[in-house]
Amino acid sequence: MPADLVEYRRMSTYAGIEIGGTKTLVGFGSGPDDLGAIVRIETTTPEATMAAVADVLWARAHSEGLKGVGVASFGPVRIAPDAPDHGRILKTPKPGWSGADLLAPLRRFGAPIGLATDVGGAALAEGRWGACAGIDDHVYVTVGTGVGMGVVANGRLVHGALHPEAGHMSVRTAAHPDPFAGVCPFHGDCLEGLVCGPALAARLGRPGETVGEDDPVWDIVAGHLAQMAANLTYVLAPRRIVIGGGVGGAEHLLVRVRKTLGDRLAGYLPHLIGDDALRDYIQPPRLGARCGVLGALILAQDGV
Repeated sequence: MPADLVEYRRMSTYAGIEIGGTKTLVGFGSGPDDLGAIVRIETTTPEATMAAVADVLWARAHSEGLKGVGVASFGPVRIAPDAPDHGRILKTPKPGWSGADLLAPLRRFGAPIGLATDVGGAALAEGRWGACAGIDDHVYVTVGTGVGMGVVANGRLVHGALHPEAGHMSVRTAAHPDPFAGVCPFHGDCLEGLVCGPALAARLGRPGETVGEDDPVWDIVAGHLAQMAANLTYVLAPRRIVIGGGVGGAEHLLVRVRKTLGDRLAGYLPHLIGDDALRDYIQPPRLGARCGVLGALILAQDGV
């Protein structure tokens, strides 16, 4: 092997791309210890956004080379590698993005590409370096502009015909009456339609971040999230559930979720009886704003 090629490979790096509904983040490295400055790109049209991402990658590829590229994108997105529409955004309420091809602009670099949802990437990152380190079976939930979930079993993301879309589960029950009709354009009062940021704004006529911790709306939100957690617990039996996002990561909300979850489980599962057990089970994320990019770096490395 030529010496210059050996040097090129020694210096090559991984690229992690998190494509969100409002912003896209690009970082380089292999993990938290060598992740440098993260480049922020506004998520506008697919063409403009992915062109800007390619420009960032092109500059780094010329100086260091790219050993692998990981993409953690908002969904729904086709992640099955054998599907004819692999790498394309599926039907989405985000204008202009239905059918967008995320991978075509990245293939020019000749590096392997790993793909998952943004919340799936976050689940991987929290599992390797964050709140679920050392745990092979866990769920990451983000509650913000929408509600997304990444499910990890035996250390790997769980995917079937599609990635999990549990944010659209039905959660309304007589135990937590809620007259709000919901904002989901597909289902109205699914979990996402009831507890996401736009749902809070529609309920209250003001942004959720302006709502005080003692507002009774948080009891409603906690009731829905506790039912979600109970459903996940019964169906998947994860060892930990991490709840984050601009809405979900608030500690005062998690305190309510733990209390309501304990009431709903009613002592049925012995490993989740008591405040300490529930505090260990329902946790906030630990990696902060870097979580999605770090997850994308894992996808880049697994794709090699």
